[in-house]
Amino acid sequence: MTGPGPVVALRHWLARAPSWVFAVYAGTMAFGTYFSIYAFRKAFAAAHFAGLPPVLAVDYKVALVIAQVMGYALAKLIGVRVIAELPAHRRIAGIVLQSLVAEGALVLFAVIPAPWNIAAMFVDGLALGMIWGMVFGFVEGRRTSDMIGAMLCASFVISSGVMKSVGTLVLVRHVAGEWWMPAVTGALFVPVLALCLFGLASLPPPDAADIAERVKRVPMDGSARAALIHRFGPGLLALVLLYVLLTALRDFRDNFSAEIWAELGLGGKAELFSLTELPISVMVLVVLASLNLIRDSRRALVVNFTLVALGLALAAGCSLAFMAHWIGPVLWMTALGGGLYLAYTPFNGMLFDRLVAASGSVGNAGFLIYVADAGGYGGSVALLLLRNVPGLRLPWTQSLIDAGIACGTLGMALMIWAAIYFRQKLARN
Repeated sequence: MTGPGPVVALRHWLARAPSWVFAVYAGTMAFGTYFSIYAFRKAFAAAHFAGLPPVLAVDYKVALVIAQVMGYALAKLIGVRVIAELPAHRRIAGIVLQSLVAEGALVLFAVIPAPWNIAAMFVDGLALGMIWGMVFGFVEGRRTSDMIGAMLCASFVISSGVMKSVGTLVLVRHVAGEWWMPAVTGALFVPVLALCLFGLASLPPPDAADIAERVKRVPMDGSARAALIHRFGPGLLALVLLYVLLTALRDFRDNFSAEIWAELGLGGKAELFSLTELPISVMVLVVLASLNLIRDSRRALVVNFTLVALGLALAAGCSLAFMAHWIGPVLWMTALGGGLYLAYTPFNGMLFDRLVAASGSVGNAGFLIYVADAGGYGGSVALLLLRNVPGLRLPWTQSLIDAGIACGTLGMALMIWAAIYFRQKLARN
């Protein structure tokens, strides 16, 4: 006779492990998985692709960004249904398949001549857009979901800067040129991705205590999705509108940080991408992980709303301070990133996980995350297109300053309204 396989044996051990051990293990595996996914998504942003003619009056690199974000936005729209209905046993296979398609798209990007290779970047975004929901499916509905989710969310805070730093090093060390650099960077992280996917596959499902505190998480069919939207429609609309603003601003800062640093006279420094993201990831991780100490989900939801409002205030305040020359560019970019991620990160896990738990509705948070994401990335595309209207050529830095102030101000108004709505709605229920 043979004993249980390594996945089953590890799953049994994790089921008996102390909650903090399980949380650290699960958070590390989730972090590593999505951290590796960013190698397929963001490394290309480290290149400038200078000297290429515009595409339909749009700068070539901007066209790349727009194509990838459009693919990503379409995947989010498709994911509203797919992620809501996806059974747990298909998550790993889905992540593997989409990662392979993304790497294949990056190879085609290097092989197909410009500007036709822009289509490959669209496929890259389309392949990656549903991976977040599949990874978060392993996280939600647990007593330690806030801690695990904070570690997972820290991955996209830190990984974008790190992957652009790695991409820059691939270029400056002459490992690959601009066209092959994205595919080479993606390939470098395949072993890490494989190891972390094994770790996710080993996680036991939520136990009875998890279900009692956070509600059972199950696939949602069309009627279940419609019922949830009908129940919380106005509040969800406000949250989606806020998330549209946050996603657009976050993506603008993220995708064009190389151009912004160059405009500020600090271009070509690979360490800046990580230097301005590492403090952010540590701060966000610590603050959001501490929500795990709040057992009551309604109270935790209020704290989530408060953190979002504080992040918006920081984004607007530091942009005003930089415009007034009270702070320097490095502090501004770091503080702006901190405010954005403090406001943006809860939408990707903890806020909607707590909303499902507070509502008492059997379902999953992945559905709500993808409803918000579908709108958010649509807004990101709209901002990119507006920024590149023929004849409208604003400096990168000034555009980011103005967007930071506008997003922070309008976002706080939406957040306050949503907080009042959900407090009254959940109290009545």
